Amino acid sequence: MLRVYSISLGCPKNLVDSEHLLGSLGPMRAVERIAGADLVFINTCGFILPAVQESLNVIIDAAEEIKALPAGKRPLLAVAGCLPGRYLSQGLAAEIPEVDLWLDVPEIKSWPEIIALALNRPTPAPGRLVSTGPGHAYLKISDGCNHACAFCTIPLIRGPLRSFPVAELLAEAREVVDGGARELILVGQDVTGYGLDQIDQNGQGDRQALRKLLSGLAELPGLARLRLMYLYPAGLTPEFLAFLRDLPPVFLPYFDVPVQHSHPEVLARMGRPFARDPGLVLARIREFFPEAALRTSLIVGFPGETDAQFEHLLDFVQASRFQHLGVFAYAAEEGTPAAKLPDQIPEE
Repeated sequence: MLRVYSISLGCPKNLVDSEHLLGSLGPMRAVERIAGADLVFINTCGFILPAVQESLNVIIDAAEEIKALPAGKRPLLAVAGCLPGRYLSQGLAAEIPEVDLWLDVPEIKSWPEIIALALNRPTPAPGRLVSTGPGHAYLKISDGCNHACAFCTIPLIRGPLRSFPVAELLAEAREVVDGGARELILVGQDVTGYGLDQIDQNGQGDRQALRKLLSGLAELPGLARLRLMYLYPAGLTPEFLAFLRDLPPVFLPYFDVPVQHSHPEVLARMGRPFARDPGLVLARIREFFPEAALRTSLIVGFPGETDAQFEHLLDFVQASRFQHLGVFAYAAEEGTPAAKLPDQIPEE
């Protein structure tokens, strides 16, 4: 039986990728120490510089621990995900030669086969090993993103939006719920954009795909809760909110809407797909769901942000009454349009 020491960094979408990899390795056992492993699998984050540094630290620490083991007891070190997706073409492998396998994002479906070949094991079959316990599980419905937010590295790392087929997702969800998960949490870079990459003969994306998926999920026997994450404001139309309101009661009125800022000039510079007043979207949500829980993330210190625009953001937060709020200092990420904007604001 294959013994695996695994670390998954970054977002829940990464965690799902790790779960698919671990569930596709055939008979395996998770171990808590590198010294007892045949495989060390690290799924990295490379979204912003602090995440890059964390990933590098974890890789280097693992490599040093492996190096200290006797030659015949050293596990295979495989590093996957967004760090190689962002930097492998820039010579990352040469910088850390201790890594045995670099698993890039475009070959994600081949990760199990690549690892099996390196370990001289039989070709594995697709599967998933849920690691979140019995309470809930994530369902990753898409990868990549078609938006062009000026600060974001995701399109550089993950490429354009790729929605996974409804039938495959329903089958995966059924297996996960049958395995004991009571809650499904849908994740994607923009869940409301699901299906818009599936272009019809008129050049239009499939705007019904998400509704088909949600309708199917809401009817799954044994599912108690259905939650949606990463809902872009532009996708929360009155029609879609009315659809959500009419879903079976398994749907949770918990709305994670990353607005990033409140001022229209800052939003325009960010290149956000909804660059008007995000307060209108929040009011619309509460019109359909008065009991809604609201969660968001904000960026402060975006290039050109003035004191008045920052005060506008403070007033917006006070008026909006978010239940959950994450605030991040802007970071000028290499390769993004925002890094080249004038009026970069000093860290202090």
